[in-house]
Amino acid sequence: MTNANEKRLLRVLDHIHDNPAGDLSLDALSDIAAMSRFHWHRVFRAMTGETMAQAVRRIRMHRASYYLVMTDRPIATIATEIGMPNLASFNRTFTDHFAMSPSAFRKRGELRPYVRNQIQEITLMHPVTIRTEPPLHLAAVPHKGPYFEISRAFQKLSAVMASRDLFRKSGRMVGVFYDDPQSVPAPELRSHAAFELTGKADLSDPLEAVSLPGGRHAVLTYKGPYAGLPAAYDQLYGAWLPGSGEEPAETPSFEVYLNSPMDTAPEDLVTELHLPLK
Repeated sequence: MTNANEKRLLRVLDHIHDNPAGDLSLDALSDIAAMSRFHWHRVFRAMTGETMAQAVRRIRMHRASYYLVMTDRPIATIATEIGMPNLASFNRTFTDHFAMSPSAFRKRGELRPYVRNQIQEITLMHPVTIRTEPPLHLAAVPHKGPYFEISRAFQKLSAVMASRDLFRKSGRMVGVFYDDPQSVPAPELRSHAAFELTGKADLSDPLEAVSLPGGRHAVLTYKGPYAGLPAAYDQLYGAWLPGSGEEPAETPSFEVYLNSPMDTAPEDLVTELHLPLK
């Protein structure tokens, strides 16, 4: 991919994330890319592994899943906000993507708290282990804003990695989170979308080099849709940590994604939450 096409791809991905309720048709996105409909569709699919329709659908469903578990907005309102005002169509698409209806997804309660039994012992819903991890050297794209919107930065990152042929020099996909969403306003939250580097790489703009120190980590393994990650963090910090006798290190927590929503059903996604320890 030429540098011009890299810029086109980033521009289109930004537009999709900024305008989930807008016109995201192939014609409209080809206009944003400033390339003919036929050629742009081929460029997009070759570089991302998805058609534009598949990418738009996935981004919209990802946004809807977070709205369902993090807000009390009516389902019809959420459908309209992500560009699917026909509620029946939204219900069908969401059910096809998550294998359950929006109402069932909300009722299941991915934000459910950890469970305490009658003698106040904490019952964790996900396994936590302590491991010694090596340092991580990352190729990253910064993100500022609500953590659930970091998918925008990951799409930019993937586009640039493909453009520069860096995937052969990369390892695991990583999200680094610097702030507590309970105490920092959502627009001010800082994070990085990243890939682990296994060799030298071109890290010119928009990429940044990020290094994380090695050491002892508490690692919670979570399986399921990304919308459930806030509840998993609550368990790690609110249930496991107080009873562990451990103290967090002065380095940020991060997530390691062991598979990808590009080719994995939401229920089968596996994410490690890493809490560095002293």
